[in-house]
Amino acid sequence: MGLRGKYAIVGVGYTPQGRLPDRTTFSFHLEAVANAIADAGLKKDAIDGLIAYRHFPACPGEPDVTPQLIAQGLGLTPDYLCQDANCSRSHLQQAIGAIEAGFCNYVAISYGHSGLSGGGMNLLLEEMAGNEVVFGHFGAAGGYALAARRGMHEFSAGPETWKHIAMGQRKWADRNPAAIMRGKPMTEADYYGAPMVVDPLRLFDCCLVNDGGRAIIVTTAERARDLKQPPVLILGLGQHNPSTEIGQSRYMAGPTGSKKAGEAALRMAGVGLADVDACQIYDCFSYTVELTLQDYGFFGRGEGKDWFQGGTIEPGGRLPINTSGGQLSEAYFMGLTPISEAVMQLMGRCEDRQLGPKTNTKTPEIIMCSDNGAILQSQSCFIFGRG
Repeated sequence: MGLRGKYAIVGVGYTPQGRLPDRTTFSFHLEAVANAIADAGLKKDAIDGLIAYRHFPACPGEPDVTPQLIAQGLGLTPDYLCQDANCSRSHLQQAIGAIEAGFCNYVAISYGHSGLSGGGMNLLLEEMAGNEVVFGHFGAAGGYALAARRGMHEFSAGPETWKHIAMGQRKWADRNPAAIMRGKPMTEADYYGAPMVVDPLRLFDCCLVNDGGRAIIVTTAERARDLKQPPVLILGLGQHNPSTEIGQSRYMAGPTGSKKAGEAALRMAGVGLADVDACQIYDCFSYTVELTLQDYGFFGRGEGKDWFQGGTIEPGGRLPINTSGGQLSEAYFMGLTPISEAVMQLMGRCEDRQLGPKTNTKTPEIIMCSDNGAILQSQSCFIFGRG
């Protein structure tokens, strides 16, 4: 309970996103961090901690992007550096731990990837390929399809539920000028007519692949009071890591690590689900949204089909979900897609998609956020509140 409200996110850095063939992964990291520093109203020399999201295989013609290289490119000499080697989801916990231990005062957390133009996603799929390839099962889509099929078997998961997630998030994306899928409305016929990627997941059940970067700045709530933006307080944190490979797991239909992570975050924050005004859920696939919300306890096992009906998560709905469009319809920046949107909403900087009167929803005071690594193997939950 001692960490509740002690730390804050004070700046967000965006870059162009989409298909950007003239850019590199390295350049996205640099731009995102530089923009986050400026957004917070800090000078670059204040940044004495740097955490980079997972280590991707280097794209052809690009340097191997490490936190040391990012620091060099920005002219930083941090006291604390870290990079996720695979898909753990502890970046925010690491930042807070480093500041709490006295190693540093201001930590930048950064993501960048030429996932589309640079062929980075193909390299990642090759890295993920294992013995299952000979059975026609490879990559994240195959693993999540396996989990989704198990959910269909054990409870009433399926496209009748997932269409509401995909269509609802697309409505939010249409209010976001930066969203890759803005101006591309989705009907039920569009959803069902989309090609199957890996049965039972259709194209619109899968997250976007794009180029771009995103970054945030973390510091203490006390230091945050003197900065440019209204701080977003970190009220609660939770993490759980089932770790078992998906083919041998028993959590494909839940409970995943989200259950314990959510319980821990709510307990630290001292709030309940009824206090949550919106959620930003890691949505690499539509099924992940259903399963995470179910594990958090917003609805009972197998009740998602009914819960999502009637525009629950859309503008004007009773629990807005992934209000930027999420990874399905805004852009894919791993856990920084949901985290950055939660921060911007609580800062009141989302314009046409801003929660409150503009979208016929409640003005947010508390937002629940998730991060998910590998194939449901690592789960983090964050509770954010207005500063």
